[in-house]
Amino acid sequence: MPNIDRRIVFILVALAVIIPMLLSVNLPVSVSEPTQKFYDYVEALPAGSTIMVAFDYGPSSLAELNPMAKALLKQCFDSDIRVIGITLVVDAPTLASALIQEVAAEKGAVEGEDYVFLGFRPGAVQVILGMGTDIASVYDTDYNGTAIGEIPMMQNITNYDQIDLLVDFASSDTVESWIIYANVQYNQQIAAGVTGVIIAQMFPYLQTGQLVGLLSGILGAAEYENLVGAPAKGMKWINVESFVHLLIVGLVIIGNITYFIHRTREE
Repeated sequence: MPNIDRRIVFILVALAVIIPMLLSVNLPVSVSEPTQKFYDYVEALPAGSTIMVAFDYGPSSLAELNPMAKALLKQCFDSDIRVIGITLVVDAPTLASALIQEVAAEKGAVEGEDYVFLGFRPGAVQVILGMGTDIASVYDTDYNGTAIGEIPMMQNITNYDQIDLLVDFASSDTVESWIIYANVQYNQQIAAGVTGVIIAQMFPYLQTGQLVGLLSGILGAAEYENLVGAPAKGMKWINVESFVHLLIVGLVIIGNITYFIHRTREE
């Protein structure tokens, strides 16, 4: 065992990834309190409410954040909640627009009435502060070039006063920017979904109430899909991850057992 060929370990890891995907194995997922708070807040919003979703991530973080964004969009369209999509990240508009249109087509949502994607504008702080006064002063057109004044769902939406919740899906420090300039300045309610590597720095904002809910990486995506009742890639990836973790734990245990047996024989 101490001299096992490392290629055998590689093969075992490959099998731990492939087999759960082929067999569609679904392990039970317990929902964390931050995820439950996020879901409950959205679920409590009445029909006709408006959520602004900031897709503040690029292609490198798509695997973690797209599943949770997709689950939220499904919940919104099912609950007749209108969605305003924006982004503070320059390489995000294409993927964000595609995701919204995909879910909208699945749920029968109508662009301009149930959702709108405004796209990207440079200068994150200026964008956040500007929308606190007048969204149209920052976004005079949507992503497709349609004037804001010609979009039906934007007729009665001027600034954050008409936004019931802002959700930031982020892979960097944009959540802090939204908190500082939208929550503190304009008392805008905020929830967030972030990649696993930055989750630790988000918990203080959750404890102070500056975040009403929080989704953590692929696990948060799986939990939210479970709550929404629409298991998809989040559930698939967390199952694969769980099997790989179990394999690693098993190998560590076996390695320790063989080490102590070997040492006992030497003594």
